[in-house]
Amino acid sequence: MAAYTIKPLVTAVAHSTGGRNGHSETTDGSVSVNLSVRKEMGGPGLPNTTTPEHLFAAGYAACFGGALDFIATKHKKDASGAVVTCEASIGPREGGGFGIAVKMRVKVPNLSQAEAQQLANEAHESICPYSHATRGNIDMSLVVEGMAQAA
Repeated sequence: MAAYTIKPLVTAVAHSTGGRNGHSETTDGSVSVNLSVRKEMGGPGLPNTTTPEHLFAAGYAACFGGALDFIATKHKKDASGAVVTCEASIGPREGGGFGIAVKMRVKVPNLSQAEAQQLANEAHESICPYSHATRGNIDMSLVVEGMAQAA
């Protein structure tokens, strides 16, 4: 049972066949990717393919960037030009199976280190749905770099 409910504004639907060595696409056709297990994980590592981790990293980075923009606007700060880089790793975890770890790197050219850190923390703690969904379930680190000089 979910700990909370939402009022859906948008629902994305995707189909996948063949698992990690298959194909995934959204029903609206906006995403269509061939998948292949990387050689580092014992797979074929076929060219011109991606992995679920790449898709997760791209989605989380975009979502986090949107949350950062939302919070910056709320606080009348300028986070335009921010670059969010999500490093999503997969590997064996204690107790069996596999787990995901994320390192989120945020660079904000228009803000000081302190301002950028405060906004990124707030985006992570209170706005980003990916952060909400993964909190307590994955290893996550947030590395923030404000690039403007403090006033």
